[in-house]
Amino acid sequence: MAATSEDAYVDHPLLSPSFIEQRRYQLSLASAAMDEHTLVCLPTGLGKTTVSLLVTAERLHELGGRSLMLAPTKPLVQQHADFYREALSIPDDDIVVFTGEVRPDDRAALWEDARIVIATPQVVENDLIGNRISLDGVTHLTFDECHRATGDYSYVYIAERYLADASHPLVTGMSASPGGDKEAILQVCENLGLSNVEVMTDEDADVADYTHDTEVEWKRIELPDQVLEIRDLLNDVISDRLEKLKELGVTRKTSPDLSQKELNGMRAELQKLINAGKSEGYQGMSIHAEVMKLRRAVELVETQSVESVRRYFERQRNAARSSGASKASQRLVSEPKVRKAMREAESYDGIHPKFSQTRILLAETLGIGGGERVIVFTESRDTAEALVDFLAESFHVRKFVGQSDTDGSEGMSQKEQQETLDDFRAGEFEVLVSTSVAEEGLDVPEVDLVLFFEPVPTAIRSIQRKGRTGRQAEGRVVVLLAEDTRDEAFFWISRRREREMEDELRDLKGVADELERELAETTLEAFEGEGQSSGGGHGHGDADGDGNAEDDGDADATPTATQASAEQSTPAANGGSARDSSLTDFASSAGEHDGAGETDADAGPGATGDDSAADDAQEGTVATADSEGEDVVELVVDQRELDSTIARDLSTREGIRTRLETLAVGDYVCSDRVVVERKTVSDFLDTLTGKDRSLFGQARDMSRHYARPVVIIEGDGLYEERNIHPSAIRGAIASLAVDFGVSVLHTRDETDTTELLATLASREQTERDRTVSVHGEKAAKTLDEQQEYVVGAIADVGPVTAQSLLAHFGSVEAVMTASEEELQEVRGVGAKTAERIREVIGSDYAYDESGDEDGADGDDENDPSAESGTD
Repeated sequence: MAATSEDAYVDHPLLSPSFIEQRRYQLSLASAAMDEHTLVCLPTGLGKTTVSLLVTAERLHELGGRSLMLAPTKPLVQQHADFYREALSIPDDDIVVFTGEVRPDDRAALWEDARIVIATPQVVENDLIGNRISLDGVTHLTFDECHRATGDYSYVYIAERYLADASHPLVTGMSASPGGDKEAILQVCENLGLSNVEVMTDEDADVADYTHDTEVEWKRIELPDQVLEIRDLLNDVISDRLEKLKELGVTRKTSPDLSQKELNGMRAELQKLINAGKSEGYQGMSIHAEVMKLRRAVELVETQSVESVRRYFERQRNAARSSGASKASQRLVSEPKVRKAMREAESYDGIHPKFSQTRILLAETLGIGGGERVIVFTESRDTAEALVDFLAESFHVRKFVGQSDTDGSEGMSQKEQQETLDDFRAGEFEVLVSTSVAEEGLDVPEVDLVLFFEPVPTAIRSIQRKGRTGRQAEGRVVVLLAEDTRDEAFFWISRRREREMEDELRDLKGVADELERELAETTLEAFEGEGQSSGGGHGHGDADGDGNAEDDGDADATPTATQASAEQSTPAANGGSARDSSLTDFASSAGEHDGAGETDADAGPGATGDDSAADDAQEGTVATADSEGEDVVELVVDQRELDSTIARDLSTREGIRTRLETLAVGDYVCSDRVVVERKTVSDFLDTLTGKDRSLFGQARDMSRHYARPVVIIEGDGLYEERNIHPSAIRGAIASLAVDFGVSVLHTRDETDTTELLATLASREQTERDRTVSVHGEKAAKTLDEQQEYVVGAIADVGPVTAQSLLAHFGSVEAVMTASEEELQEVRGVGAKTAERIREVIGSDYAYDESGDEDGADGDDENDPSAESGTD
């Protein structure tokens, strides 16, 4: 890679001419990221995407294969794709977008021909679990906004699969704010297999040329008496409810200014009461839910607006009137003080002081100051909509919110979001009122003022928001703070955390070498432990669900991949040292022009679930598992099971291949005869209390389509979790076993379920050599399959014998008319099987008009809840 000093643009065979401007810090970071798995930390707005682009171009040029870039949301994915198509000289069709809007089968086909895939992580995770794509040929993988790589987030799983499967892996993680402390950053690096840390801050000389000071101002707001009265009425009710919780012994505090941590502690204590079978635990949970609703209302009236709390009350009132409304909702809207607070909110006709202050600041910026654009951020969609209505009287303003329809508020489609940003960038309007959807790296245009309608207690979000101003000129950030409210607490939390983040980034730069040593030690320890675990763990399969599980298996994946990367980063593996030296040489001559063609595309809206398994939903099918003669066990997984870690864990197992389907029967198919329905203890008990009556219908379907149906009950407390008589629970289990022929098995947690499923599938397909069968198909696709279905339906025959019989006799009719002696001439058919076939074919049909002889297809009489005595 070289540069032309005349125009100071990057010159590379795969880059568009005169497009990527020379920036010394970007080239330095790209040079480092080409040698090993690297975390790139760079302030928002300074082109982390360009760093990744430079690495991608070089890897594709030298090694070929394909590049994969992951970003959290659909709008950001599209933004990256637009930038890559402009910046790279390869055909646009070679750069494809994967989101849930692209059909799974189409994605599988597009993957094969693409050179660059830009995708949301949920879609790639689904395609990996479903065995639709392979990461073997991916030579560069970029994780945008990589600070998300914690807990169960898809980045963690994809990184493990990539490092284990790719022939020539190279990972680049990008973030402006990788974590709040050293441990958090280390966790992200370990989860993504990153061994090198490159940090640049605003204080670096090369970076300082492209940044400007962003001063934060705090405007204190005094709330009027009527607003405070609404708050005080609600706080009185909270104190009353806390008194009741105190009587239950789950808290000592009754003042309303309690923290979320304290509320979580109360919930944990109430859960202990429930687990012990004490009915007051359920009563307490209902009161706790009421407290949470009240706290939300207080937060809205204090920090947002009276209009937002009025809308919130209206939704609570509607919820209480709906069928199946919770007791907490019904008590809430009938409480006299809450009803009075509702009336006060409805009668309030004044202007909330935050609204008037917002109008003043906009007038100063756009009118007196001659500014062009302002962004107003708020936590509440209700407030965003109210602000748009209020500000529209004086300014040209539009809202920018997420796609989902939340709490009755209409969302924006991806097309509407993009059109709004394009119009804002083009100067079609001057004020953008946005919720958190625009707060990360989505390329919102530079603005003269960023106004926080309330303090942001999370350092990452605060930093991302401030990145919207100060890119090309000095910018202004103002935060509105309502005195004597939660805003005060958020103010101090925000200041403390943001200072910690700034210190951490500064410290991170100073201790990058130390971090790399710790990461190297972690990798070495994992390598030394290779072979000691049965595999499958990847940092998010913790049973406690806290997102901080220890690595419990497959310890060799990361070190092996890291070794491979280290080997390939040598000159011999990468075509000599010219590449590295050219980058270094180019960095030393980088110019000082602005990046005219550069797009900052760091991350997008916070809607992490915008590409879920539901996007892949197909018409339900009755599936069979088959290894097609390979030395591998196949498990078919229902799309709806992707909420758990089981499918992900199974897909990382050596010798196991997972396939995703939208199953009409069961959750997991282990062979042509074994299907598994997984129920948590809560799900199973819901069947007995009437909340979910589907289990026995599912058992009936499984019995009709599979010879060995299994129900797994997962979790502890089967007899303690609910106030259900043990006899009713035993009756349900007995009904499954006796009436439906279903085996009922128990597992401790998801990890235990994973192990059991792997054992079932391996036993069926390896030890018993079960083959694919269409016995479970609702509609046979071919004549051959229909014939196999008919013959295979006879007890003791099965798919292999059915194929042998049809191959021998040539037709179903010939099989049915064959004698016992003739049948026994077929391989696999003994005297007992021949006798059974003749008995089924030749016996008279004795229909019992009073009902089924064996009760297998009965209705309510086989539903244990009908005679269990439960309500």
